Amino acid sequence: MPAKTSDKTELGDEDLGAVADETANAARRVVATYATDAEECRMLLSMLGIALDDN
Repeated sequence: MPAKTSDKTELGDEDLGAVADETANAARRVVATYATDAEECRMLLSMLGIALDDN
């Protein structure tokens, strides 16, 4: 069976779903472990959409 392809290259907000808190926390731990510094960690978390609030 061939791989599914699409002409759509960008996802809109309606295409994204919220992740469970447990999943987001686990992803944050992995990113923090492998990031080379705090700025890279912030950038990667932001790219994944799981950045921490500055509050």
